Amino acid sequence: MPQPRAIGASNVAGAQAPARSPTRRAFPAKNECAVDESSPASRLIERCHALLSERGDVSGAALATEALLAYRSLEASNRDVFFDRLVAEYSSDPEDLRRWADAYSADPSPAHLIQLQRAFETPRVELFRRLNLGAGGTGALIEMRAQCLRGLGTHPAWAVIETELARLLKSWFNHGFLECRRIDRRTPDAVLEKLIQCEAVHQIRDRRDLLRRLEADRRCYALFHPALPNDPIIFTGLALTVGISPNVQPLVDPDTPVLDAARCTSAIFYSISNCQEGLRGFSFGNSLIRQVVEELGGELRQLKTFATLSPVPGFRPWLAGGAGAGAGHRIDAELAGLLGALGEPDWFSDGARSAELERRLVPLCAHYLLRVKHGTGPADPVARFHLSNGARLERINWLGDTSAAGMRRSAGMTANYVYRRADLERNHEAYVRDGRIRVARQIESLAREARPMDG
Repeated sequence: MPQPRAIGASNVAGAQAPARSPTRRAFPAKNECAVDESSPASRLIERCHALLSERGDVSGAALATEALLAYRSLEASNRDVFFDRLVAEYSSDPEDLRRWADAYSADPSPAHLIQLQRAFETPRVELFRRLNLGAGGTGALIEMRAQCLRGLGTHPAWAVIETELARLLKSWFNHGFLECRRIDRRTPDAVLEKLIQCEAVHQIRDRRDLLRRLEADRRCYALFHPALPNDPIIFTGLALTVGISPNVQPLVDPDTPVLDAARCTSAIFYSISNCQEGLRGFSFGNSLIRQVVEELGGELRQLKTFATLSPVPGFRPWLAGGAGAGAGHRIDAELAGLLGALGEPDWFSDGARSAELERRLVPLCAHYLLRVKHGTGPADPVARFHLSNGARLERINWLGDTSAAGMRRSAGMTANYVYRRADLERNHEAYVRDGRIRVARQIESLAREARPMDG
């Protein structure tokens, strides 16, 4: 197999009540539509009514645990009914909202603003807070948001539930509550099994494969929350190497010889994976990587370089979509003929064909990473992630990942993003404020050479 080559380096006492004094419901009204009061979903709703009516913390926690057990026992169809009833029966009173909005419009005082904010908060939000008192409450609320996210296509009304849960969970899962832990052979089996299940970049095939990734020249770190002590939120895998690695296969091969960590000069992040579907959209990766860089930099002071060996997952789909054809252009005939080879197994073992593809695809990949946009940032999601964290795009590696997944998403290419501690904040600010990307000169030159289309 050809070897990879690296290219480029309150107080509301003063509030005046509106003409019609608004009244908040002590608990939600029954849904006006016909419901089966004997169904599991209805029995769960009754427990939720009781939970909102309860004032004591001890009895409230017991009721919350009971409600959560009932929720976990619901079949899929009954969960749908439960979420529909949460929308119908636990929303704010429109008349209440209108009256306080009118009052605030007439007199925009702090006291009226506070009352309007209280009117906007639905009974659902208080229900979720009280459910969180029960055993396993936080995990159950994360699962509820995951179900909402999965069901939005067929149940658009669930968006109000998803949004409220996201707001609560973001406040509970801010970075001040999270703990970064190293994962090793002494880590509980439940956590290790979770890593095997959730690895999203380079599949962990079995226990032996996992244990190799925890050896002396490998590291795995995860973020945990006190409410989920043995359920990681996100984790990253990295390899200690001599120099920046261009090829991922040796880093994830369980038969690779173990290096002396004291001789290694680089730490290469090769994978980062989220573990909680219900926390989708939350930004944990940047905090994890920065904490790991700080911790490893203090532990192994001979490490000079912290870099990633990343996929380019949007590149192959971009090529398949015509590499800009939507702008009224088309791929040139030479490139179209070459791209046909990408569907053939082991095409990279043909030296002449591989060299021709390298000549055209590497500049195209540079063009894709730097010039093709999603909003104001790069179209590639991995590039957006690392560049927004303050990393520098250092190299593009031809045949850096020859696995089936690597060929499918990146045509075998990988990219190295370098994390220099002294530059992270400056790079991050330049990217967020002005959209400027820190990139090696050779990659800039490659992007200028690219001929993605003609016409």
